[in-house]
Amino acid sequence: MSTNTTSLPLTGRVAVVTGASSGIGEASAERLAALGARVVVLARRADRLAELVERIEKNGGSALAIAVDVTDPAAVQAAADRVEAELGGADLLLNNAGVMLPSPIEERATEQWKQQIDLNVTGLMHAIGAFTPQLVKAAEERGVADLINTSSIAAQNIFPTFAVYSGTKAYVSHLSRHLRTELGPKKVRVSAVEPGIVATELQSHVTDQEARDWLEGARETMEWLTAEDVAQMVGVIATLPPRVNLQQVTIMPTGQAS
Repeated sequence: MSTNTTSLPLTGRVAVVTGASSGIGEASAERLAALGARVVVLARRADRLAELVERIEKNGGSALAIAVDVTDPAAVQAAADRVEAELGGADLLLNNAGVMLPSPIEERATEQWKQQIDLNVTGLMHAIGAFTPQLVKAAEERGVADLINTSSIAAQNIFPTFAVYSGTKAYVSHLSRHLRTELGPKKVRVSAVEPGIVATELQSHVTDQEARDWLEGARETMEWLTAEDVAQMVGVIATLPPRVNLQQVTIMPTGQAS
């Protein structure tokens, strides 16, 4: 059933979502499209992006897929250039690409450390660097733009074996606070969304047995968040009046204490 986009709050806006092939990114792309935005979905898995675009368009939305690895700065810049050329630039960027690979620090899982830092920190910066000029330009023209970064409750709380992952997410949250001081006066809102445990593909990537046991125990004792729960909040942030910036939003399962 097609949606009447004339009355939707994000009509006319262009939203770029990284890590859009699954989980929070996928759900957020669908939510932003349902609110009227033209959505550009970025991820490595072109087949998953094609399925997402087809689903968004079937539901009356508008979407463009660009297969890109955010750890490749040239590829991210090329994607940004394409968004500028074809859609006039982005006025919303959701940085969601990330990976969670906990392990005891004494195991020196250096490849996993590097993978998390490369994607969660360096990939984030590539996207911010490439798209921030578009956000600033859009804010000048329209009065508001949004930079939304997916962090984690791990940015605040302490979890054994999650030190490197938690460190990358602490970076995301603190970076977001600093960027507000630079971009807020230019009418670009900066938000960090910090979910607790969300049922996504992240858990399937975990190889450390201690962490797997902890996650399995958590699944048995509480109802986890869904990706759609977090996507709903992304939609709320994007549709607030331009004067309102939720700088940091923590979303927890009701049963998760920390």
